[in-house]
Amino acid sequence: MVPASPDQPTDDAMRAWLRFLRLNQRIARLAARVMRTTGLSVPQFDLLSTLSEREGVTQQDIAERLYVTKGNISGLIDRMAEAGLVERRALPQDRRSHALYITDAGREALARGDALQRQLIAQTLGQLPGAEILALYDILGRWRDKVRELPDG
Repeated sequence: MVPASPDQPTDDAMRAWLRFLRLNQRIARLAARVMRTTGLSVPQFDLLSTLSEREGVTQQDIAERLYVTKGNISGLIDRMAEAGLVERRALPQDRRSHALYITDAGREALARGDALQRQLIAQTLGQLPGAEILALYDILGRWRDKVRELPDG
């Protein structure tokens, strides 16, 4: 094994990185396929899930929380509003911005998506021992912190 240096990963780090990327791609494809059965895309589910944590936020707030541009989120919200999943309400203090709320249909779709996501987690990650899940959670948090330390991280 080659020792790590700031600009050269160990072979183990490289293998773990590649495994993580491949697993992420596989999970993303699987989640998209499962989510489509609810009539939602993964971005739509993400938006509803994020909005369920705090309704009444602006498109800018949602864009920042989902790490996307306001332009990207605008089109997504337009489509979701047309589908009756979310609604925009004018903000009296800022006529250019709107507060976002989940409709009853949006809550039903979110509940279906959440149930399927929980089932997928139970069938995969949930099959690992609890101690390993906690260790993975800790490792991912520390890895995230290292990414945040980078410029543009």
